[in-house]
Amino acid sequence: MRTGFDHDKYTAMQSEHIRNRIAQFGGKLYLELGGKLFDDNHASRVLPGFRPDSKVQMLMTLKDQAELVMAINADDIENNKVRGDLGITYDADVLRLIDAFRAIGMYVGCVVLTRWRDQPAAVHFKQRLETLGIRVYRHFPIEGYPYNVKHIISEQGFGKDEYVETTRPLVLVTAPGPGSGKMAVCLSQLYQDHIRGIQAGYAKFETFPIWNLPLKHPVNVAYEAATADLDDVNMIDPFHLEAYGQTTVNYNRDVEIFPVLSAIFEKIYGSSPYASPTDMGVNMVGNCIVDDEACSAAAKQEIIRRYYAARCALLQGRATEAEVEKLLFMLQKMGLSDEDRPVIAAARSRAEETGAPALAMELPDGRIVTGKTSNLLGPSAALLLNALKALGNIEKGAHLISPTVIGPIQSLKCDYLGNHNPRLHTDEVLLALSICAAADPDAARAMEQLHALKGCEVHSTVILPHVDDNIFKRLKVNITCDPQYQTHKLYHK
Repeated sequence: MRTGFDHDKYTAMQSEHIRNRIAQFGGKLYLELGGKLFDDNHASRVLPGFRPDSKVQMLMTLKDQAELVMAINADDIENNKVRGDLGITYDADVLRLIDAFRAIGMYVGCVVLTRWRDQPAAVHFKQRLETLGIRVYRHFPIEGYPYNVKHIISEQGFGKDEYVETTRPLVLVTAPGPGSGKMAVCLSQLYQDHIRGIQAGYAKFETFPIWNLPLKHPVNVAYEAATADLDDVNMIDPFHLEAYGQTTVNYNRDVEIFPVLSAIFEKIYGSSPYASPTDMGVNMVGNCIVDDEACSAAAKQEIIRRYYAARCALLQGRATEAEVEKLLFMLQKMGLSDEDRPVIAAARSRAEETGAPALAMELPDGRIVTGKTSNLLGPSAALLLNALKALGNIEKGAHLISPTVIGPIQSLKCDYLGNHNPRLHTDEVLLALSICAAADPDAARAMEQLHALKGCEVHSTVILPHVDDNIFKRLKVNITCDPQYQTHKLYHK
């Protein structure tokens, strides 16, 4: 639980660096935003001290200079592409993001629908946005993109795109997910601004990989683990090494596309402002790590978690053997095993003792508590109550939830809602605990400990029901599961 990252230093340094980049290009910059802004839980896990919204808080210091442009691929709208972490479609996420940015006072200028081919669902979404008062622009597929530079930088290439009217010096181009066309939007705007005599530049703001950490640093390897399904590979930036004699880290897609980008810049400006992909970035995260050992330890745990998540996803039909093998290779390359995650052995030992599914949690002070399956509680609910007792210094044998509360909940589940399992899940236990907290000091003290669960490590010997998994995620608990179900059924809710 040691802090390894200085959030305040990051806010000051990163915002200043972006201001300098705006000035470098004469007062206007298109900044492509990679990764997540509001809920970057990966970064907060591997860089203890980084907050899920650290990037947003940093951008808030620039909000008077900035406007946001949302890009979304029209094919993704047509195909109902879903964000895996939120379970909502990309077009719904565009609306969610606009609301979120507006809620913090950020100006959202418009939405750009990329790869527009009059897809019926995209046409409907465009009409919906315009009805809501949101400006919409269309960008079209370009034959030969991104390699036919001569055609791209012409009236038949970027010249066909609808020009996005912007009014502020910093244009932040973001999207609900990868493949949305953010870079193409930025480049199209550079071309059209140049034709109009407007001086502007392009830069990329992406947290990972961290360019000034070693290639095999655990934090950078953890990024590879997080993108195993995308086939991203960290690599030394050969262009930066040749230009400056300095070893920096980038990832394969940026390195592969850089010669094309450089040619596009030369076609627009006459010369490229950048000598390498690393030059294009503005990321200052690596300069704000204050405890490398703490970040390395956190990143190693993330690699193990990603491996177990992929194994479970494979069983559920959401991953491939190749992803699992790639993550296993990373695990072995870093010299990691189950022994580096103490909760795994603790949960399995408890399950072996009881002959039923069990969970284990490592508390902030290093203590490990477990939860077993019983007639009254599922193992997740039991673990949650045991952890809250331990954190609140409440006797193990204390009953935090009154039988007069449990009985009606079980009756509701089984007699009225059609459930066959009377055991309480985590959401039901928390609701019951909150009711009892009104009259029971122990229950009230247990409720006060919920915030202390953030960042705790948990392992389950079976894949958790969705409701329990969701509660742990909302409590910011880091959960892994053995890749097996509690039953041998083929269908699992």
